[in-house]
Parts: sequence; C-alpha cells; structure tokens
Amino acid sequence: MNPRLKKTRKSHSLTKMVQGQPSWRIASKDVEAFVTEQGGHLGPVIYDRRGAKLSPFEVAPWATEQIDRSLPPVLHVMRGDFFCMPFGGNDTPYRKEQHLSHGETANAHWKFEDLAKTGIRNTLHLSLLTKVRSGRVDKYISAMDGHHAIYSRHVISGMSGPMSMGHHAILKFPDKAGSGRISTSSFRYGQVYVKPTELPENRGYSALLPGAKFDSLDKVQTVFGKDTDLSRYPARRGYEDIVTMASDPDLPFAWTAVSFPEQQYVWFALKDPKVLRQTLFWMSNGGRHYSPWSGRHINAMGLEEVTSYFHEGLAESVRKNPIAAAGYPTSTLLDPKNPLSVNYIMAAVKSPKGFDRVANIEVDAKSGGVKLTSDSGKQIATAIDVAFLNEKYGLGLKIQ
Repeated sequence: MNPRLKKTRKSHSLTKMVQGQPSWRIASKDVEAFVTEQGGHLGPVIYDRRGAKLSPFEVAPWATEQIDRSLPPVLHVMRGDFFCMPFGGNDTPYRKEQHLSHGETANAHWKFEDLAKTGIRNTLHLSLLTKVRSGRVDKYISAMDGHHAIYSRHVISGMSGPMSMGHHAILKFPDKAGSGRISTSSFRYGQVYVKPTELPENRGYSALLPGAKFDSLDKVQTVFGKDTDLSRYPARRGYEDIVTMASDPDLPFAWTAVSFPEQQYVWFALKDPKVLRQTLFWMSNGGRHYSPWSGRHINAMGLEEVTSYFHEGLAESVRKNPIAAAGYPTSTLLDPKNPLSVNYIMAAVKSPKGFDRVANIEVDAKSGGVKLTSDSGKQIATAIDVAFLNEKYGLGLKIQ
C-alpha cells in the first residue's frame, strides 16, 4: 500500500478551552484550526503555521465574557466561519418550523465522530441530529500538508423541503482605513439590503442606500447622496451594512478574496456557485450600540457564501422575493434520498510586494493548484485541491 494513502484513525474526542469555548483541534503541517463544540464554529485558524502564521479570522470581542443568556448561542460563540442552515435571522416561522438565528448548525452542540488521516489529509468529522427539521448534518473539516487551506464539507441527509443555507466567514481587518482590498469573481446581480440594516431608534446605524443596485463594488450609493467604494475596507466607521451579489452560475468555481498589501498576504475562498448561489457582505464597523456589540465590533467583515434572501431567514428565502424573481434561487430543495454535499475552501497565502487587489483566480495548469493574479499583474501560485468543490463525500468516510 502506498504510505501516502494509508488511513489512520484517532479518538481525540476531548476538547480544550479556546477563547471561551470547548473546541476540537485539527491540524496539518501548514494549518492549525479549532472547531467549537457548540455551534461548530471554525476559529481561530493559523495558516502558514511554519512561516508567516497568518490569522485572518475574527473572534467576537466578548468571547470570554458572560453576556445575556437569552441571546442565541451563535452570538456567544461567534468566530471565524460557521455553517448556517437555515441562514439568516429566522424571526418569521416557516410553516411550523421556528429556527434559531442561523439555525441549529450554528447554535447546537456537535458530536465528535472521528479524527482521521488519509495520506496528507487530516479530517475532523462531527455530526448533528437536527430537531426543528428532522435530519442529520455531517461536518468534515480537513487540512492538508503543503496546502495553506481549510477544506470544509457539510453533508445534509434525511431532510426534505426547501432550505436556505450558507457559510458565515468573518475576517478581522487591520485598524487602518482601506487596509484590505476586496474582490469577487463576476456576479450578475448586486443589491444593498432592501431595508436599513440598522435603525437609530434601536441604537444602530447604516450608511448604504436601502435597495440600491450595483454592478461594481467600487460604486455603491449611500444615504448621504454620494457613492462609496466597497472594495476597500475598513470604511464607514460607525455603520453596519449588508449587500448581496448573485454569483455567475456558469463559472467552474466562484471566488471571494481580500488582499492585505501592507501585511503581504491574501485570504480567499472558493465555492461551487450552483450550490452556494450568492455572496453576502456584512460590513460591521461599530454601528451597533446595543449589547453585546456596544459599538466595539469594528473593522470586521463577513464574506459569506450563501443561498439565501439576504439575511432574513428561511420563510423569506422560500417565498417570492426580488432576487429569486430575477432568476437567482434563494433556497435549495432538499431530498431525503439524495444527500446534499456543501463544499467550501478557505485559504490564506503570502503575497509578493506590489500585489494589490486580486483580479482573477484560476486553475494553474502547471501545479494543478490555483493561480492568483492582481490588478498590478503580480501572481501567486498555491496548492489547492479545486476538485474538492465537486466531490460528494470523498475521504472514504461514509454517512452513518
């Protein structure tokens, strides 16, 4: 047997306390990550752990504090990336289903199944039996030697009916205006949330013009009668805003990227745009003055890959809405006989001097990984298993 394909299993079911939450550790030679028991939140993550030690994800500033117990667990835990199903606030029940904000997958306690090594890939396997809508979700978080990436797979089985879902990655930006340069693969529909994201009477503030449509990140309308540039962040201190973009479904994969030229690295994410159909930006820069935010959640941005009507919830995503009417579905029909695999890749790599905003990410024919090209023409080649996005289960791990 090829030793690189040899499979080993470990029973490291014990967690350790990481920034206020019992968490499991998953690591390769190049990446170290933690996954919380409650909510299954991925974070913190250290990329390039033998070199630059890049740690781009946000952990809520109240992570180790005692906050109001009536708040949903997702807020107590909030960090890094977490899988939401259904995605959104879910204030409105869907038929007889009343889901928590971002669903059980972001709030409930996950069960340890396995920690397995297959060749150069290490995989943490967790599971969750859902109650509001009966079914099962299997979470596989993988790290590979030689890859500065996290491979995330959620397999949804035993459920039927429409569902919204998505990943909720949150990055922490340096405290300098415009320090991050943001870009995405081509999108076909862009719109600011149709209502004010926050209201002054609720001690919250928003800057973007509700419902404004856009076809470029660098020119989006505000309530102040002028345009703003969403491709540079942090920006608009004192405001919270949300926009969504319908990804081009004809692309072999869609991407979202943030380049940090001064820190000389790039974070990027890859998805299948036929499974996660929109990209939602949540720009959180001190615009919420109620607990636990208290104006201190600043320089943070959610770069969220979803199939959802903004962040409203399942009921709003299933019924008629402008995005779905424009031809971009905001929910997915689950089939109990055909499990759905939601695959997602998040990576962070060092960048050369002069590498500014990411202009394109494509498969690198030479290495089999991907090549990032900046507006300035600088390039980065890095090992990424792009085929993972189209795998159904992989790893030889069966759903039980």
